[in-house]
Amino acid sequence: MAVFRSGLLVLTTPLTALVPRLLPILTSAARLVNHTLYVHLQPGMTLGGPTQPQASPLQATFEVLDFITHLYTGADLHRNLDVRILLTNIQTKNTFLPVLSSVQNLAHPPEVVLTDFQTLDGSQYNPVKQQLERYATSCYSCCPQLSSVLLYPDYGTDELSSESQNATSSSTIRPATVLGRSPKQPVRGYRRGAVGGTFDRLHNAHKVLLSVACVLAQEQLVVGVADKDLLKSKVLPELLQPYAERVEHLNEFLVDVKPSLTFDINPLLDPYGPAGSDPTLEFLVISEETYRGGMAVNRFRLENGMEELTLYQIRLLKDQSHSESEEDKVSSSSFRQRMLGNLLKPPNPEVPRGLYVIGLTGISGSGKSSIAKRLKNLGAYVIDTDTLGHRAYAPGGPAYQPVVEAFGPDILHKDSTINRKVLGSRVFGNKKLLKILTDIVWPVIAKLAREEMDLALSKGKALCVIDAAMLLEAGWQNMVHEVWTIIIPETEAIQRIIERDGLSEAAAHSRLQNQMSGQQLVEQSHVVLSTMWEPRVTQRQVEKAWNLLQKRIRQAH
Repeated sequence: MAVFRSGLLVLTTPLTALVPRLLPILTSAARLVNHTLYVHLQPGMTLGGPTQPQASPLQATFEVLDFITHLYTGADLHRNLDVRILLTNIQTKNTFLPVLSSVQNLAHPPEVVLTDFQTLDGSQYNPVKQQLERYATSCYSCCPQLSSVLLYPDYGTDELSSESQNATSSSTIRPATVLGRSPKQPVRGYRRGAVGGTFDRLHNAHKVLLSVACVLAQEQLVVGVADKDLLKSKVLPELLQPYAERVEHLNEFLVDVKPSLTFDINPLLDPYGPAGSDPTLEFLVISEETYRGGMAVNRFRLENGMEELTLYQIRLLKDQSHSESEEDKVSSSSFRQRMLGNLLKPPNPEVPRGLYVIGLTGISGSGKSSIAKRLKNLGAYVIDTDTLGHRAYAPGGPAYQPVVEAFGPDILHKDSTINRKVLGSRVFGNKKLLKILTDIVWPVIAKLAREEMDLALSKGKALCVIDAAMLLEAGWQNMVHEVWTIIIPETEAIQRIIERDGLSEAAAHSRLQNQMSGQQLVEQSHVVLSTMWEPRVTQRQVEKAWNLLQKRIRQAH
């Protein structure tokens, strides 16, 4: 059966009966669609009748909001699929607008329309498929050659796992009071509301948060997107998508799911954001972990003469496949951790393929040497540029005489060896003198490294690693196929430098300020690793990166 890039899934089963079938339905849909799957809820609709069905309003109740969470929870088992629940026909009790009065454009026009609607004999009954196609094209912009598939009885053959049943058992919105609420209770609508987050690598937990906010808002939704100082405490902030990229993905999703709303997307630069300053806002959607922040926003509003916002607290989605170093919720930080060891961009094609060369770098204290040792244990031929530097500076070495002539004999020990501490203090903070030194030393070390690479090749080695803290500053990336960078938080790097080198905190901080930042290194890297967790986690990262590298080398040959 053909596989389509984008599809529209029309769900016609009543929601209560649909929940236990969701995972099998999504699994069936995922066999047919491999990129974007739109979902349209029209419970109770009949496709087998004598008249062509029309889109009708679906009242927003807590049951509907819970179902949205159920569906996105199930979708999280198919992370290759970008699932988007379309909300135009879901309307709150105090706002009933015309539903889909015109055809809604979608960012990825569906190539196939699917449904859970059951024919009596379970066959691909053509009149039903024709009604389905006409219904889809009357609501949404679809590809001209639209295909259609009735998923039943295919989805009836799978069972929902106990883990997934547990994951979908609790309510989306935690009640604001101790009083219970009925699933059939209608949800109130508001003119304007707000939601905030980092929204890195937009995932299904984000989509629940945003979808609830879109259902509640009737005119405008203000969206705060964390930036700058608010990103510093994030796990692996160097791997965060740029602000503009996060906003682009966010905007596409929001316009797709509810185009009738106006979206005001702003950078979130402090904990309050627009929710703390805009008197026209009426509600704020938060998650379980940001509830205290929501309460703080309301206190701030009261202190400044504004009314409190109605808080809608959304439960977290559990991640059924998280590892020991990852959070147990669906989280962008876990996704960033899973990027460690992966190839982030194609290798440098201009380096000859005889010997595959990795350039290993990282800020001071990042654990670069420990990674080099792990790679050596896996079979890599490691070239340590610190060792080459000592050879270059040694009496008779290729850099010795030019350095002494440039900086004078007072940089020498009594035994005529170069005192690198004195030399270092001479050039530290003096860009002109530092450039004189690096213009002498870096080309010499590069030449020595090439000689080592030739030696590795003569020994029959297929892979070598150049361990170089200044790899990118020296321009040596042109010598390697891939740049591998080790990152850790700056606070951790400072602590390690203090413990390892006996420096003061100020001196350690100053050392880092004179190097490229982790962010700058990552921007030029092919593979990123981190030593911020236990050694066994680091080892798994390195082994993952090594195995993927071996696969790339085999494919290149």
